[in-house]
Amino acid sequence: MDSQALAFLRFPVGRSRGRRYPEFPHRYRNDFQRDRDRIVHARAFRRLENKTQVFPSGISDHFRNRLTHTMEVAQIARTVAAVLGLDEDLTEALALAHDLGHPPFGHSGEMELNRQMQRFGDQFNHNLHALRIVEHFEQRYARFPGLNLTFEVREGIVKHSRELAPSDGPELSEYLPGQRPPLEAQLIDLCDEIAYNTADLDDAHAAGLLAADQLAAGVDTFGQLHDTIASQYPGATERIQFLECVRALIDLLVSSLIDGTLQAARHAQVQSVDDVRHCPQRLARFSPAGQQLNAALKAFLHRQIYSTEALRTERSRSDSAIAHLFQFFLDDPQRLPAYHREKAAEFPPHRIVCDYIAGMTDGFFWRTYENR
Repeated sequence: MDSQALAFLRFPVGRSRGRRYPEFPHRYRNDFQRDRDRIVHARAFRRLENKTQVFPSGISDHFRNRLTHTMEVAQIARTVAAVLGLDEDLTEALALAHDLGHPPFGHSGEMELNRQMQRFGDQFNHNLHALRIVEHFEQRYARFPGLNLTFEVREGIVKHSRELAPSDGPELSEYLPGQRPPLEAQLIDLCDEIAYNTADLDDAHAAGLLAADQLAAGVDTFGQLHDTIASQYPGATERIQFLECVRALIDLLVSSLIDGTLQAARHAQVQSVDDVRHCPQRLARFSPAGQQLNAALKAFLHRQIYSTEALRTERSRSDSAIAHLFQFFLDDPQRLPAYHREKAAEFPPHRIVCDYIAGMTDGFFWRTYENR
């Protein structure tokens, strides 16, 4: 593997467009390192510890939550960035921030909040909500609102998983719609997929929702890995053999992301970070074999795990509760905390209610719902 092969596409921290509110440089931390640290110290980051990833905590104490998932994404992303020669600090900051805007109850909670907002011709998107968090809701500094992150981190928050178009609205017009984000940001969504696909297999197996032979029958690559691991470690327990296979899957996918991105950059003949921005398509990608494996894992999880009765029942329960609590606060916004009531002059009631619920942890949501 050609280590540091894309170092010439590394986003130079000295070329950052800077912060919304100018600050003096720190004497031993660069701007992207400071952004990373500000994200880690944010309340929204700590709240991820009590937000569902996929499996509700009541079944086991060992399931990933949104915070541990974020840490796994950051590990994978730093590895990929280091091998390719990209900026590890920018990559890590984006990985740590990528789920800040998630509401309680995982993707199901996000979809339910979006359904509620659609009643008003509006929407909820966790990336856009993350931008609102770092720009407005986090209040830790005397000199400015929010975290005052660099432009590149704020841009990566809203663009790491999708492109922006001019039609996305004036509030996003500063984030270079029509242009690709830096390569560091492009990596995040695929590192996220590696982390949650493999982690969900691990958690499902630990919960007794998945057997190794079931996955081997559904995903050819896993079957091949399982045969190899079983022959190498015949005395290991079924659980340890399964974990060895998951570890091998992570290695295959990470290697595929590195190789695929390297080949795409070479094929596109990009020579600079500006070329990356103006490239007709994103350069971060899996190799063909890795893309096929990743797609097979996603299809298996949706078919065999995410649709299980236990998870469907839990989603239905939380969706119904979100709808009821949304209407509860909408009927009387005076029930909201003072900070959110004060936003009434800036935003319509449905947006204020949505922001409040989106910021809740699972535990705080249920306490609020039960005491309404």
